[in-house]
Parts: sequence; structure tokens; C-alpha cells
Amino acid sequence: MRVIGTAGHVDHGKSALVLALTGIDPDRLREEKERGLTIDLGFAWLKLPDGESVGIVDVPGHRDFIENMLAGVGSIDATLFVVAADESVMPQTREHLAILDLLEVDTGVVALTKVDLVESEEWLELVVEDVLETLSGTVLEDAPFVFTSARTEQGLDELLTVLQRVLTESEPQRVDGRPRLSIDRVFTVRGFGTVVTGTLIDGSLQTGQEVEILPPELRARVRGLQTHKEEVERAVPGSRVAINLSGVDKRQLKRGDLITTPDWLQATTLVDVQLRYLPEVLWPDLGQFAQRPLRHNTQLKFYSGAAEVMARVRLLGSETLLPGQTGWVQLELREPLALVKGDRYIVRLPSPPTTIGGGIVVDPNPGRKHRRFRSEVVDRLETLAEGRPSDVLLQTLEREGPMLVRDLLRDSRLEEGASEALIQLLDENRVLLLAEREDQAPPSREEMATSGRWIVSAEWWSELIARAVSELSAYHESFPLRKGMPREALRSSLHLKPQVFDAAMGQASIEREIADEGATVRLSSHTVRFTPEQKRQTEALLTRFHNQPYAPPSVKESTDLVGEAVLNVLLNRGELVQVSPDVLFLSGTYEEMVERIEERIQRQGSVTLAEVRDMFDSSRKYIQALLEHLDEVGMTRRIGDKRVLR
Repeated sequence: MRVIGTAGHVDHGKSALVLALTGIDPDRLREEKERGLTIDLGFAWLKLPDGESVGIVDVPGHRDFIENMLAGVGSIDATLFVVAADESVMPQTREHLAILDLLEVDTGVVALTKVDLVESEEWLELVVEDVLETLSGTVLEDAPFVFTSARTEQGLDELLTVLQRVLTESEPQRVDGRPRLSIDRVFTVRGFGTVVTGTLIDGSLQTGQEVEILPPELRARVRGLQTHKEEVERAVPGSRVAINLSGVDKRQLKRGDLITTPDWLQATTLVDVQLRYLPEVLWPDLGQFAQRPLRHNTQLKFYSGAAEVMARVRLLGSETLLPGQTGWVQLELREPLALVKGDRYIVRLPSPPTTIGGGIVVDPNPGRKHRRFRSEVVDRLETLAEGRPSDVLLQTLEREGPMLVRDLLRDSRLEEGASEALIQLLDENRVLLLAEREDQAPPSREEMATSGRWIVSAEWWSELIARAVSELSAYHESFPLRKGMPREALRSSLHLKPQVFDAAMGQASIEREIADEGATVRLSSHTVRFTPEQKRQTEALLTRFHNQPYAPPSVKESTDLVGEAVLNVLLNRGELVQVSPDVLFLSGTYEEMVERIEERIQRQGSVTLAEVRDMFDSSRKYIQALLEHLDEVGMTRRIGDKRVLR
């Protein structure tokens, strides 16, 4: 479905031409009919000679209503550029052309209207020359001309044929499966409730579908759809649509609000743009003059789709933007808007109201204010505006840090080829997909868009490993006898979210750089090594345990002899087993005692503390600690003075 928008000076016959072509009067307001000019947007539709149905947005030409004109041309496929043959090019002719040029609406037809009022061929030739000179260097410089008269119907059939040809030769607007409709009208219909209209882009809508309205973040359901006053179950991209919404009130909505599917788009008050600053402006009632340089912090009106908000200009790469220049700008919007990378926009001076420039949205959600005159900021914006899909993905990842694959593909705002570009980056080892285990396969191309795997840039990963190695090395040096660094302490020092840290440690373990041992993390190369003095002390302690296996040194005596750190190493290695706060056994002794106690109980059904004490010729202190330990670990159960197996 295609949409054509009219453009041209007030009273040059736009609405009359639409009426003659379609039989529909686009002037729907009583005031419009009384004054004989279009104030707000008007809508009509026609069938081209090949049977294709095309919508028409009739925009006002009067300078007082240029904001309404902007609401209508944001999503058109082609323009019907109207110039009255009896008057030629006029002020709003030039301003509308400048807007079309800034929005890059490069498909169109020039309709010279009111040719029946021209009395000489010489005048008509002068008008054509004037129009050609005006169009030179703009998006419409090659647009075909058709001579028309709404009153006599001259040229109407030819105009339809030419419109069909230029639409056939033009590229259709993008369709990425996520519908967006910028509301240009809100009203209520008795018995139906809230109705909104707009041009649907990027995807389809269906009756019964849940939608989200931004920026108010409202949820609603599509109760009904109409295109060209006919009810439809599914509205297709590019069509003029009236949506009957349930769940919202007319008072909650306004022109410029965006209807889309839930949970993928968010409104923002900061937006990075490429701004083309017009060399000349059309001052009301005065004519055309050269622009002044655009200065930092200038207040402007920002228009995109049907939305209009005040914005403050933050020039990023220069002190001023000179007339005719294109520059990088961050706009600080007074009210949030829901925008997408690639959206076109216009900016105007608020007083006197004048169009001064426009361009393309490069990053709709930069997230923070940029510092000015930073080359890396400008480099990033240039990549986002002109770079390959792989470069855009890499820039997004380098800016945001670790991301889930699905979020990266969504936030990059790439229209197509995102999965292929990501696979290319993986093949080139410029990004890394974090794996939790060695045999975890990467997602397929089809699985990329929904993958919950973490992905990082190769540079980020190298820096993280270097920092982790540095932290662990310092820890091992400070605590050489500890098995590893507490896991949470390392995560905190690296400033990582728990989910990212877990994935990163899994990947580091796969690469054999770091050993993740659950509660602790260590360098793979780290082992506990005793000094000669510590070795001597350890041998002396273990000798005492061998000499007195059933009445060994206590925890305090052991600590006094070798120190707490060395004793912990012996416990971690499993050379000693601690059965109570003060009782230790050699691991071999412990296993022997447990085995003999189990055999004794199996043979006679139970055992007492005194019997076990006599078995090992030990004291009550050690045997009581051991038996209580066996109760705790679930090997035995105490019944009175006896122990039985569980």
C-alpha cells in the first residue's frame, strides 16, 4: 500500500486537485470550507490505472499551518508537488520543497495546476523555467511535469498514469515486522469509542492485537481497523489506517504518540542526529535570506512523524554549524519521543516559525549526554550513520559492554542482515560469545534473534581477563596459602553483574586462564607452596599425628606449631580432618576409625562411647567429638547411651 502527500503554496489548488482525482473533498473541517483553505490534514484515496489503491494526504499550504503539513509528510512514498500555473513559485512552495528535500522524499510528480487560467504560452514557459530552477539540486529536480486543471479535468488521466509509473519505479519503504503508526488524529465515535488515524509503517497490525502507545506507555487492544473507510482484519505497511482502540480514552492520547507492538521500543529525551543546516531560510513576509550560524544550546522545534516537541541543540563536533553544513548534534527533547534509528526529522525556529534544517536519527537512545569535541563520539556516530552492519553491531557492543545477543540485535536498529553481520564478527574473532561449558554450541542464524547468551567485544574480553589476572595475582601474592580468592570479592572488584560474571568465569575456565571452583576463583597456574620453614613445621606436626593417631594435637596446638594459614592448607588438601572445633585426625586415621566403628555396630547392633574409647585406647575428649561428628554427618544415630547405624 502506497501513500502520496500533496505539497505546495496556499491556494495553489492542492485540495481541488485531490477532489478532482478522487471525488473526495479532503477539507473536512467547517472552518476549512468557509475559509477556502486547508488547516489540518485531509485524507482521500484513489485507484491507479493498474488497479492499485493509493492513499492521499492533503497538507495545508498556508505558513500558519506548516506544523500540520509536517505531520502529514513524514511517512509518504511520493509527493504530488503542486504549483499554480497562474502564479508560479511562491514562498510556501520553496519551504515545502526544502522540507521534502530534508526528508529525502525523492519520488514525486510536479502538477502545474490552473493551466486553464493561463492566457499565453509565453507565461507558461516562464513558469516552467521558474519551477525547474527552483527544483534544481533538490530531490525533485528530475520529477516529471503534468499540466492540469481541476475545473476542466485537463491532464487528470495523464497525472494518474505518471503517478503509477513513478511509484512503480520507486523503492518501497522498509518493513521490519515491527509496526509503527504515528497518530495524526484522535477522536471518538459513538458506540465505538477511541479512534486514531495515521500511516502505518514497518509492519502490519491485526484486529485483536495488543499494542503499546508511547510515550505515555499505555496498553490497548485493536478493536477494529479501517483502510479507505473499509473494515479490514489486517492493515498492511504503507496504508492509511483508522484504529478503533479499546482500553484507552481519547483524553490520554495526542497527535504524535506512537502505536506499536509492546516491549521493544522506549521513549527518550536524548537523541543523536545528523543535522543538515539549510544555507537559506524563508522568513515570513520578508523573503529568502542567508542563515545565521547555528549555535550550541539553541532552542528549536523538532518534528518527526506527527510529533512536535521543543528541543535544545547540543553541537558535538564544532562551536557552531555554518549555513549549508551538515554536522553531528545531540538533541535534548523537552518531552520524550519514541524514535527509531533511520527516522527523518525537521527542525524549525519557534519564532518567527521557520524551517532551518533536518536530517536523520542516528542513535535514538544514546542513554547519556555526550561530552563535546570528543573524536570517539563523532567516530561512533559516523559509523552508525554510514558503517557496515558489522561495524554498527561492534560499536553498540563497545559502548554498552556485555549484552544478551537478542538485546544487541534489537538495540542496533539494523533493518536487515544483523544476524549475518554478527556471525561475521564471531568468525573474525572481533566479538566473543560467552559459554558456560566447553561443549555449548553457538546459536544458529535462526536462533540469534532470541538468544539469551552473553556476547562481548574481543577488546572488552581482553581487558577483563587482564584485570582478573591482575586481581588474582595480587590476591595470591598476599595470601599464598589460600586456595583462591572468594568469588564475590573478585566479582565486586571487576564491577560486573552476577549473570555476566558467571558467564565470564565459565568462559575463562574453558580458556584455562582461570579456575572457577565455586566458592573461590584462582589462576589456573596457582598452587599452594610452603616455604622451607613451613615445610619443616608441617613435617613436625604430622609426625606428632602419626605418633599419637588416636590422641593427636588439638586445633590450638596445631595452630601454635604451624600457623592458621598452613593448617587451613592441610585441611583443604584433605591431609587432616576436623571433627569438632578442637579435634583433628589424620585423614588415614579418620577413615580407619570410621570403618572399625561401622564394623563393630554391624556385628553387635550398637556401640557405646566407652566401647569405642577402649577400641582405640583413647580418651573421652576425642571419641565423643568423633561420635557426635558421625551423628551430624548421618552415619550414626544416638539412642540413649548407644549409637546405631542410620
